[in-house]
Amino acid sequence: MRVLILGSGGREHALIWALKKTVSVPLQLYCAPGNAGIAQIAQCRAIPPANTSALIEFVQAEKIDLTVVGPEAPLAAGVVDEFENNELAIVGPRQAASRLESSKVFAKDFMARHGIPTADYRVVHSPTEATELLRSGTFGPPSTRTVVKADGLAAGKGVVVADSRAEAEQAASMLMNGKVVSAEAADKLVIEQALEGTEASVLLFADGTDYALMPAARDHKRIGENDSGPNTGGMGAVTDGSVIDPETLSRVVNQIVEPTLAGARAEGFPFRGVLFLGLMLTAEGPMLLEYNVRFGDPEAQAILVRLRTSLLDIFNAIQTGRLGEISVEWTDESSACVVLASKGYPGEYKTGVRIEGLESVDEDQHVKVFHAGTSLSERGEFLTAGGRVLGVTATGKTLAGALDRCYGAVDGISWEGMQFRRDIGKFT
Repeated sequence: MRVLILGSGGREHALIWALKKTVSVPLQLYCAPGNAGIAQIAQCRAIPPANTSALIEFVQAEKIDLTVVGPEAPLAAGVVDEFENNELAIVGPRQAASRLESSKVFAKDFMARHGIPTADYRVVHSPTEATELLRSGTFGPPSTRTVVKADGLAAGKGVVVADSRAEAEQAASMLMNGKVVSAEAADKLVIEQALEGTEASVLLFADGTDYALMPAARDHKRIGENDSGPNTGGMGAVTDGSVIDPETLSRVVNQIVEPTLAGARAEGFPFRGVLFLGLMLTAEGPMLLEYNVRFGDPEAQAILVRLRTSLLDIFNAIQTGRLGEISVEWTDESSACVVLASKGYPGEYKTGVRIEGLESVDEDQHVKVFHAGTSLSERGEFLTAGGRVLGVTATGKTLAGALDRCYGAVDGISWEGMQFRRDIGKFT
């Protein structure tokens, strides 16, 4: 069977690794465009995920049996719609369903329509309107924390948690004036109440009717230890039984998962693919912060190392609407992923720096290094090629054991300017 994965990061490396690990049938794996690590286990093709016509041409020429979409941008652009219009099998939500991620305004209005617990919010269309709203007292006195979100896709840079009204006004101005994200992404803003609690993520496979939960995860977004500094795409993630207790998870399912899927069906866009729920676990119960319509990164790495069921079987069941006919099983272990990043990330960073020590990492059933931003030199050496470069991932009987394995492997890897957090898995 021939399978194509779209994307080039650690998430896509983990998807391809999991496909190979969990299936017994012969697989020919391709990735577009991939990276140097992915190229060790799949054939990479230099086709941008945004070039839908070139992808369709490649899939038809190579007789690809199934395509799986990794990142959000091609989903928002309608790659699934185009593939299905050409009768090509693909896993991922159609463009209408992808609005749950591609438009924060649509997502919040959808939550409101279907009674899904979330923070109080308002939508504004200009910096002046944002200032007037923030000064109106709607969200409390000047010292009140608020969250300012760009409406569109912003590669993790479109959300600001402001500790005061003045910070919120500044964030709204910078976002809408194109100083942080594109003007198109921030033509509208969501301003909402800042919730207090512990963040967690629940991901699930869905085929439009049935769904299967994945192990709950928790990630670290900020670049610095003790959650300091600017937000990133993610500096590490863990899965463990302590992330969400069974009673809270039951509430997540009853109050968020099932109303979301039922609402999507009722509005004419049944959700098929991977749905990611970003949650705040508050004293009043779980509240939904945001939707993603694909695997998170690095959540995918931490989650997929625990998968027992054939990932190919899962994807085929999603694509054909038979997810309810298979049992999706996971190991009872905990897991952790520690991201190694380039100096300067999430700002400007240097690429082309030689990575040392990868050959010394003892990759076994418990430890795996997923490549996120790497390339190969003419001499066959691994070089940095992105902000987030590697995701060192491990499992263990306990979270502490998984983290010990992660950091043991991290200590053997180095390059000039390498940065990472030593406090992954520690939450206040």
